[in-house]
Amino acid sequence: MDEEKRDESLVFGRNAVLALFRAGTTVEKLYVQDGLKDGPIRTILREAKKTDTVVRFLPKERLTEMAKDRAHQGVIALAGAGTYVEMDELFRIAEERGEPPFFFLLDEVQDPHNLGAILRTAHVAGAHGIILPKVRSALLTPAAVKASAGAASFVPVVKTGNLVQTIEELKKRGLWFVCGDMSGTSMYELDLTGPMVLVLGNEGNGVSRLVKEHCDYAAAIPMHGELGSLNVSVACGVLGYEIVRQRRLKNEWK
Repeated sequence: MDEEKRDESLVFGRNAVLALFRAGTTVEKLYVQDGLKDGPIRTILREAKKTDTVVRFLPKERLTEMAKDRAHQGVIALAGAGTYVEMDELFRIAEERGEPPFFFLLDEVQDPHNLGAILRTAHVAGAHGIILPKVRSALLTPAAVKASAGAASFVPVVKTGNLVQTIEELKKRGLWFVCGDMSGTSMYELDLTGPMVLVLGNEGNGVSRLVKEHCDYAAAIPMHGELGSLNVSVACGVLGYEIVRQRRLKNEWK
């Protein structure tokens, strides 16, 4: 299911959407009816371009489905509730704490409630920040911020256009990447100390093939019972705290 179906942060109608932009509210995504080119729509698209908002053109039927019983007038916005930082801010926080960098990277995690839970885990586990893709991902909407139970105020988030390119750039800065993958090596058998990025995948498909290929390790959580997987936010907690445990053993953690 797409993230826009899961979130309660949708704003409908031309006047309401234009008001968001003019008020300076973050608009995470803009959904526009395919083929509409009238004056108000062009004005909204100009505002979206100014703020680098992701725009998706969809059939009228799809917008009507998203709007349910509300009038959309050919445009729907996904409103944001948080701000983003540049990558250097995550490194600055790690350096300030005197710790090797420890980031979470989410590969198309789409449920804002899962994102909120992961923000909470990142905060209490001492991660220095989270990296999200701009598209096909839950973002800092009111639903995600609410689900974080306050953690969104403390965890810096970076939004990137290309995860693979970001991984390669961070590798040049000395970071190692471990992805959660049930076919990988047991997390207890891996050395997860040092500058590390924990990569977590989509609720249905896990970490994508391309992203997985660019990771250094694949870590599996030992499983018992008949179920083959965990919710992504739960897996984040388990893997994240294995990294914390190993760091403490090597005195990498304050």
